Amino acid sequence: MKFFLKAAAYIFHPLLMPILGVILYYVVTPKYIDPQLVRVELFAIVIITILIPIVIFFLLKNLRVVDSIYLKDVKERKFPLMIQCILLLLIIKMVFDPYDDPELYYYFVGILFSAFSAMVMVFFKLKVSLHQMGVAGILMFLIGLSAHFKINLLVTISFFLFVNGWVASSRLSSDSHNYPELGAGILLGALPQLILFNLWL
Repeated sequence: MKFFLKAAAYIFHPLLMPILGVILYYVVTPKYIDPQLVRVELFAIVIITILIPIVIFFLLKNLRVVDSIYLKDVKERKFPLMIQCILLLLIIKMVFDPYDDPELYYYFVGILFSAFSAMVMVFFKLKVSLHQMGVAGILMFLIGLSAHFKINLLVTISFFLFVNGWVASSRLSSDSHNYPELGAGILLGALPQLILFNLWL
């Protein structure tokens, strides 16, 4: 059981949530998109949201700004979240277009608002669950895609409802977060996506 709970923290790590959302979009969208363009965009997202943050993490670790990848101390979150906001801005400006890719464009705008909100809370010494924030954002994005394209994604949405509970249980069992931090993570992940529905639904 402990292995099952611990696995959620790795499978649904915050760094993987942006690329997971993009993959889910390309799987469910009824629109035709050039496969070569899909590969280019996926490659760009992997570099910007996974590879660059990993390199920056080791740099920050060598500079003793952070102690571990778990960022357990709220003070350690300041610079990683600042850098994440910059990288998300890069994606919004360079990878997706609000006219050609409104769904993915506003998905990343929502992620940016979530990351910025989590960063602001750091200055007040408040820690939110970034894991919970990521999976809650994807869940709300899937609900939006289901309504937008008028397709039945009930099974996928139900699975991510389960994932939200799985991740929450994982973070509680490892004493990484308490209930208010998980609740704040759900709110900060889902609310920006919900608000931005008005711009692309």
